[in-house]
Amino acid sequence: MKDRKTLLYFLILSTFLISMMALLASADTSMNNKAKSSALYNPDTNSFLYTNNADLKLPLASTTKIITALIAIENLDPNELITVTKEAVGIEGSSLYLSEGDVLSVKDLIYSVLLQSANDAATVIALRISGTVSAFAEKMTDRAKEIGATNTRFENPHGLDSPGHYSTAADMARLTAYAMDNPIFYKTVSAKTVTVGSRSLRNHNKLLWQVEGADGVKTGFT
Repeated sequence: MKDRKTLLYFLILSTFLISMMALLASADTSMNNKAKSSALYNPDTNSFLYTNNADLKLPLASTTKIITALIAIENLDPNELITVTKEAVGIEGSSLYLSEGDVLSVKDLIYSVLLQSANDAATVIALRISGTVSAFAEKMTDRAKEIGATNTRFENPHGLDSPGHYSTAADMARLTAYAMDNPIFYKTVSAKTVTVGSRSLRNHNKLLWQVEGADGVKTGFT
């Protein structure tokens, strides 16, 4: 995509941070890595250049929204307008602070999910596609397995802690690589700022400013 020849994904789930690095040339297996679980992945060859407990199941916080946004992109018209229902209002954690009756386009909801990490926007998407959060979570898990993330299970669309909500560094690397091949997803996560209605959103991923060549992907913490 564009001038990218090789994309290497380094995911640190112990700090709930997942960030894609571009143009990373090599990995030293003796690197000083204090993460509980991590993986350095080359999607061009479907191989891992470095792993550290990469199959350890851990909470994944808002990196959950990678698959939430991908499913929205795959199933909805970006120009469709969605009315916010009361079930999506007041979700704890990072939020767009939506009110019942607000109307947003699918495109704006996806930007809100990936840049602002808005839990309420993620819930709006879940309810629109599946009717309930639990039904959408099942869809997320099934889609993840189709992509190759076999050690992953979702219970919600936003990543707030839940006993049966987990993934691994290896699975998230695969999911992220797949998502980044989608041009809409790629354009969204690589955007530094965007305007959604009257709101100005700034991407929470500081690596877009700090690391030359970085073009994604999603931060998260609880």
